[in-house]
Amino acid sequence: MAYDEDLADRIRELLHGRYQVTEKKMFGGLAFLIGGNMAIAASGQGGALVRVDRDEADHLVETTSAEAAVMGGRPMRGWLRVSSGDLRTKRQLEKWVTLGAGYASSLPPKKRSPAAGLAARRHLQT
Repeated sequence: MAYDEDLADRIRELLHGRYQVTEKKMFGGLAFLIGGNMAIAASGQGGALVRVDRDEADHLVETTSAEAAVMGGRPMRGWLRVSSGDLRTKRQLEKWVTLGAGYASSLPPKKRSPAAGLAARRHLQT
């Protein structure tokens, strides 16, 4: 299943101008990164994959419709799946974008590898 391009556009619109965001295809979807740290993704499995503070993840699973994300058969602490049905309105989506972006922006920026820089320069030249 391909990721929902409309959802990706809606996420992009909510992040625009608030954060310096890069986009990267990962996990079968389109991830939005802040400082190299993933904040939220339009998931290839449908809905969104949201990165949150590990200490808040259990509470969010208990009090919202989000589920703990499982990757490779392993639960991933601090990663949540939110179904498309729970992202229909701007208000619903904004909640998860804000949580993911807030957490990602609180992390130290990742250093770019020389190979990533070369790939970015090649992309800009095309």
